[in-house]
Amino acid sequence: MSAPDVTATRKLGTIRNIGVVAHIDAGKTTVTERLLFVSGRSFKMGEVHDGEAAMDWMPQERERGITITAAATSFAWRGCDVHLIDTPGHVDFTIEVERSLRVLDGAIVVLDGVAGVEPQSETVWRQADRWEVPRVVFVNKMDRAGADFARVLADLRAHFPTRTFAPIQWPLGQADELEGVVDLIEGQVLRFPDPDDPRQIEGTSGLSAELAEHRAELVEALAEVDDGLADAWLNGREVGAEELRKVLRSTTLSGKVVPVLCGAALRNIGLPQLLDAVVDLLPSPLDVPPVQGEHPRTGEHQTRQADPDGPLCALAFKVSSLDEGRRFVFLRIYSGSVAEGDEVWNAGRQCTERVSRLVLLHANQKTRVMRVGAGHICAVMGLKKTVTGDTLADTRHPIVLEALQNHESVVSQAIEPEAQKDRDDLIEAMNRLCDEDPTLRTREDTQTGELLLSGMGELHLEVAVDRLRREAGLQVRVGRPQVMLREALTKSAEAEGTFERHGEGIELYGHVRVRVEPLARGEGNRFTVDPNVGDRRFLSGEIPALCKQGAEDALSSGALESYPLGDVHVTLLSATWKDGHSKPLAYQVATVRAVRDACAAAGPVLLEPIVALEVTAPVDFLGEALSSVATRHGEVRDVLDTVDGARIVVAEAPLRQMFGYSNELRSLTQGRASFTMRFVRYDRAGS
Repeated sequence: MSAPDVTATRKLGTIRNIGVVAHIDAGKTTVTERLLFVSGRSFKMGEVHDGEAAMDWMPQERERGITITAAATSFAWRGCDVHLIDTPGHVDFTIEVERSLRVLDGAIVVLDGVAGVEPQSETVWRQADRWEVPRVVFVNKMDRAGADFARVLADLRAHFPTRTFAPIQWPLGQADELEGVVDLIEGQVLRFPDPDDPRQIEGTSGLSAELAEHRAELVEALAEVDDGLADAWLNGREVGAEELRKVLRSTTLSGKVVPVLCGAALRNIGLPQLLDAVVDLLPSPLDVPPVQGEHPRTGEHQTRQADPDGPLCALAFKVSSLDEGRRFVFLRIYSGSVAEGDEVWNAGRQCTERVSRLVLLHANQKTRVMRVGAGHICAVMGLKKTVTGDTLADTRHPIVLEALQNHESVVSQAIEPEAQKDRDDLIEAMNRLCDEDPTLRTREDTQTGELLLSGMGELHLEVAVDRLRREAGLQVRVGRPQVMLREALTKSAEAEGTFERHGEGIELYGHVRVRVEPLARGEGNRFTVDPNVGDRRFLSGEIPALCKQGAEDALSSGALESYPLGDVHVTLLSATWKDGHSKPLAYQVATVRAVRDACAAAGPVLLEPIVALEVTAPVDFLGEALSSVATRHGEVRDVLDTVDGARIVVAEAPLRQMFGYSNELRSLTQGRASFTMRFVRYDRAGS
């Protein structure tokens, strides 16, 4: 039997591309597992704590009880095809969240009913803002002691004051007495009598005076952002469920309003209603603006509507070997369609690729299909050159979409094989990991010859090394994790570089003069050729590209201690040409020498990564928490109260001072304190 064609099995209006995002331990994967069970996609509710969650398929995920890689699945609910991506909550794997939100139309933000808005909650919120993703909030763990729905609402409004948060549900009881949820739109009380089956629901109509007041507050909040509802509210007219739902949908799609729901995933409370909200309130591909891009050659602005019959436009947002060692490229198709055997145009790299196989995914399980159309998310085999962020397009209608932002790799680790004969295999395996994860980088230390693997944190590197051992079957030794320093310039400087070689009938000559200037932090490196450079050979052809490569080579090895130089503008000011002797390669080498000399004269300084730190400790151990931050050269910015009487120390500290902090904090506080940290910027070392 041939594989199915999924270009027209559903109308675009019945597709929902959503992601589940949260701070670590908010219950995000448990929510996803329950949604799969409620929808009938799975027949067993996998538990994270048992290592049986279907979406956490990697051995490293099941052993650690955390999500490491974004996993995609799909299921049906009320006539809609829901494509869902479960994302990690740990800050080390934030690229998985970033690239998922890049291609999704909507998101479910899961919050802990006790902790409320946590550091990584803010990070994923900003990521969703960056890509203008409409979202709903699900306040989970309302069955825990200390859970407080009203306080979480206040927390949301304090952290994100530009949004209107509209609670469309209210918990029926809290902690051990949680029975269900109250649907404020329909005016119903929903109980869940069977803790093993979230589909068993007992509903009764009518609201108490207190709950009716909450519904009135919902109508009032929506009236502030919708003129039609404002008229009804001012005139005292009763607002029905359908009218409320219509206003909620339009204001959610516009980003003005964020609906807030509640429940307890572990006790199977509130999950069908969350799926109803996904279908009723979050966008289909037709509800989001046309995707924006530019022509790869002319730079002209381009748009693509969600149309299966339009020209192909697809974004490669992830590369993975899944569990087979074969290379899969994950695509979000915005326009047109892709079929097995098609030749597709990589618009950014200006090359043709052939699609050998198409699959739809449920975690690491694959279903082969013949064709996939606009609005869908799929995985493709056969694309050898396409990497994360590349755009696949129609050769007659090329377009390049905005790629993902780069994330700094801030920790590195020396790695070597047990047997020297395995060195080439290790390099190949590390390159495969870096192909999958753009926040992993590998290089060879030019001074020591060591192989270095760099990533977002200690856990990130630990998982990468574990994958090298398990998946590649390599026995490796690793050094202690080290902070990735950077170099920067403090002033401008100019220098000349010359390359001459004579002998055996070959004469090479190249001479250039360059200027280096510091750019604002985060702008990256830039290379330009001064239009007054003189000889036209330095304005076109291969020489400018080789000079640019030479500048990049020089910047990558730094000017002080061989750390990469960043945020530098290199300008090729002049060059000298000798007929018969000048060769393009000579100018590349001359540029390397000129840039190195100029950077050495431009006041280079070392930069180190700075992390934002939040230490949560009981009030009895506040002094120990403050002292521990001070001994790590941290700068305390604030001390906040929590609802349960603990204190949160908000600080910034150099990342190099934070190795081993977890054990120290546990020892100082008898294991009663915890902390989170995230990279925020590079700053001058020792400042």
